[in-house]
Amino acid sequence: MTTISPERIAQIEARRDELQAMMATGDLPSDRFVAVSKEYAELEPVAAAAGEVRRLRAEAMSLTEMSRDGDPELRAMASEELHENAAALERADLALALALLPRDAADERAAMLEIRAGTGGDEAGLFAGDLLRMYTRYAERQGWKVELISASTSEAGGYKEVVASVAGKGVFAKLKFESGVHRVQRVPVTESGGRIHTSAATVAVLPEAEEVDVEIRNEDLRIDIYRASGAGGQHVNTTDSAVRLTHIPTGLVVIQQDQRSQHKNRDKAMQVLRTRLYELERERLASERSGARKSMVGSGDRSERIRTYNFPQGRVTDHRINLTLHRLPEILEGEMDELLGALIAQDEAERLASLDS
Repeated sequence: MTTISPERIAQIEARRDELQAMMATGDLPSDRFVAVSKEYAELEPVAAAAGEVRRLRAEAMSLTEMSRDGDPELRAMASEELHENAAALERADLALALALLPRDAADERAAMLEIRAGTGGDEAGLFAGDLLRMYTRYAERQGWKVELISASTSEAGGYKEVVASVAGKGVFAKLKFESGVHRVQRVPVTESGGRIHTSAATVAVLPEAEEVDVEIRNEDLRIDIYRASGAGGQHVNTTDSAVRLTHIPTGLVVIQQDQRSQHKNRDKAMQVLRTRLYELERERLASERSGARKSMVGSGDRSERIRTYNFPQGRVTDHRINLTLHRLPEILEGEMDELLGALIAQDEAERLASLDS
């Protein structure tokens, strides 16, 4: 277990108490109160975990004294409680270490969910639709809001590509390990011979950027307006409402034509462009900090095969953590807590280990 400096804990607790006193005065301007309460919310779990460790250590000292008492019955009782205390202290030490791990500044943000059909033709498009439904159901269970940004449907009823915004508390923290290639093995509806086909879809989860995060200069942006094409309602092919944004320095291109209003299409295209630029900067900074080191769970490499959904066997296997769950129907209905929890726990274990290395 990583050794935690008592001085660092004391500083955190002192700052927590200072922030608590500031909020209690009621004199803070609203914007300052928001900043103070946010910092307090970050420090309070650490201070609480440290307090629990301190309480259990004091209890251990008291029980150790009791175990040396002359009364055999008292010694036996103290010895039993010491065993329970040791287990509790180990859990509390771990909780404190986890609370002290550096937080991803994007964890509490909304996320942009992008799903693209890969190899497998129509079946891959149908699978992309299944993934969108899975994430939408999971979001509903979390009380999050899902808004479709753009969608390109396939002839069979699935998606060639779909982009959605997922808003709520801690969205990116829970979904950020979903980026990568998802593979499905099943018998397509159109397969008369009963043969199992393998198809794939690529998922990308990006923390949504706000205007203050990314500065997009007008001179760096080329905006093309043109007539929308494909499915989209009665106004398609009658108005110049589709928008294509090209960010000249990076070459990033975003096309938006799902809305009937040119203004709405531009707003949504800017939302996507900001998010992709923000992610580029995050990747650059992460590479600098880690020397391009990628953890087993959190690489975010979209070309990496991360999970297989096997319908004949009713199983889902996450290849990064060698976890297989025989609960495929439930997972596709959004019951993803066990799967996502295991990924988060593995990431925490790796980051704790890296602190000791």
